[in-house]
Amino acid sequence: MLAPRREMQQPAAFMSDSHDEFDPPFEAIEPAQCRGPVLFNSPHSGRVYPRAFLLTSRLDLPTLRRSEDSFVDDLIAGLVERGHPIMRAHFPRCYVDVNREPYELDPRMFEGRLPSFANTRSMRVAGGLGTVARVVGDAQEIYDQRIAVAEALRRIDALYKPYHRTLRRVFIRLQREFGAAILVDCHSMPSTTGGRDERPRADLVIGDRYGTSCVAPVTEAIEQTLRGFGYVVSRNKPYAGGFITEHYGNPASGLHAVQLEINRALYMDERRYERSASFDRLAGELAVLADRLAEIPLEELRPYRAAAE
Repeated sequence: MLAPRREMQQPAAFMSDSHDEFDPPFEAIEPAQCRGPVLFNSPHSGRVYPRAFLLTSRLDLPTLRRSEDSFVDDLIAGLVERGHPIMRAHFPRCYVDVNREPYELDPRMFEGRLPSFANTRSMRVAGGLGTVARVVGDAQEIYDQRIAVAEALRRIDALYKPYHRTLRRVFIRLQREFGAAILVDCHSMPSTTGGRDERPRADLVIGDRYGTSCVAPVTEAIEQTLRGFGYVVSRNKPYAGGFITEHYGNPASGLHAVQLEINRALYMDERRYERSASFDRLAGELAVLADRLAEIPLEELRPYRAAAE
């Protein structure tokens, strides 16, 4: 059997003080032969925290990890041997968030002048969750002082841009091979909101930007498969899909993107950051989901179908 093909971004020079930590910063792992046009992505599961970053943070590591989609990359790792490519980040989202615009930056947290093209007014920036985050968890400030604008721009150039170049390359490669491609952007959510309303959340939330980022057969296949396993599934509430879903999904071109939010209580101990006994079962169910997506007739995914609708 041929070995999977891996694309690994090499550490940038400016991070030489932590090259052992970011080696590599992310991976795209492709099977020798793809079973179908399906790519799973985990952009927020990175858990390698640079020493220099930890020294500038006023928060301890467990607190920083609250923004992490812990173990989601491990949940999808087995898909490669079933013929489905995956991509995953190793750097944490609170260091740089690739599910944002490239320059969603909060001027309140930086020393120096942001470039004129920076988006400083988005709702995500207002909440402290821009491309370089200001807060984690329950709005807890990460830094005890402003950081240099140049530092933010280096993170974007060294991590954000290469990540998206690679993700786009793998996605388009699938489209060229099959005539269409499906990107499943995987995330996790806390089991409760943390507020007064402590009702349990749905088990999984499918976000398709209210039907604009993929054709209906994709969303329906995901929902039917997950409900078949007995899960409580919702669509677009409270998560309709972020930057990746919105900007990679273009059904008229045969490119379909959907966000999948997984309730952490399904597979991990949220307090201890450990896998639970049900981890392997959920990983197996996600593998079945990937196979089901690969079985969607290509004529339902290719551009002419979307254009006709």
